[in-house]
Amino acid sequence: MKELLRTTDPVLLSWLTALLADAGIEAVVLDHHTSILEGSIGAIPRRLMVDADDHARARRLLEDAGELPRAPLP
Repeated sequence: MKELLRTTDPVLLSWLTALLADAGIEAVVLDHHTSILEGSIGAIPRRLMVDADDHARARRLLEDAGELPRAPLP
């Protein structure tokens, strides 16, 4: 699994998970339970993860949707 982004915004995570699912990319949100344990005050970011084989395609999809900054060209 590779990380796409970290955020404390649950609505953004929901939107991005749905966007990825629509493209056939399975995403997993990590640290959800830790965030709940700390009282849901938004201090602990949750991580959006995808399979390493899907990472480049998922990143490109989120960049095209304006949800991630464009990666610099090598």
